[in-house]
Amino acid sequence: MFLLSFMFAVGFALIHYFSGNLIHVRETPRSRFLSLAGGVAVAYVFLHLLPELNEYQEQLEGHLESGIFASIENHILVISMFGLAVFYGLERLATEMNKRESGNVFWLHMALFVFYNFSIGYVLAESEFDSAWTMTLYFLALGIHFITVDQGLRHHHKTTYDHKGRLLLSVSVLAGWGIGAFSGLDELTLSIIVAFLAGGIILNVMKEELPRERDSSFRAFALGLVGYSALLLIL
Repeated sequence: MFLLSFMFAVGFALIHYFSGNLIHVRETPRSRFLSLAGGVAVAYVFLHLLPELNEYQEQLEGHLESGIFASIENHILVISMFGLAVFYGLERLATEMNKRESGNVFWLHMALFVFYNFSIGYVLAESEFDSAWTMTLYFLALGIHFITVDQGLRHHHKTTYDHKGRLLLSVSVLAGWGIGAFSGLDELTLSIIVAFLAGGIILNVMKEELPRERDSSFRAFALGLVGYSALLLIL
């Protein structure tokens, strides 16, 4: 599935670069597309990402048979929690810097999401998907998720994101795929990256796709949730 993963990596890059032109989305009242994307993302987190973390926990335990960390339970969930905390802390810092109109806030945000996208590209290349369908569902969920992430970054940084940010994120997801495809890391490192990334994905789902104040469409959210859940359970 090397060629398919490469096509999806290019697809991720194109979504980032052209997301502003892909579909008209509004923030208030919430676009139905963004509400549907929220449902897809929540289904992905609960039915695919969290169960996958259990598998990585088993792999991690095999590498930690002795030592101080062997007595700790749920290592993967601890790493995911740490990832969520790091993404949240940097997001709050970026928000505070934005209030002070600091010129560094854009680059702080970009550094955070360059790592985020690099990791997603790396996991695309390195993970052992059960079939082409499971890889396709990974692409579908995160491709839709990328559009909402882009919307949030565009809201924060306006034209600066369109001039610089979208290119950085497009390149970073391709770079992550390239590293994963041609110089893969060991399973322990991969499990840590996936767990850390999971925390970031969960935070972004809550932050961008389930906002209370933006008058979101529950029907569209439910459609995305049920539709994507059905695909995961059937395939």
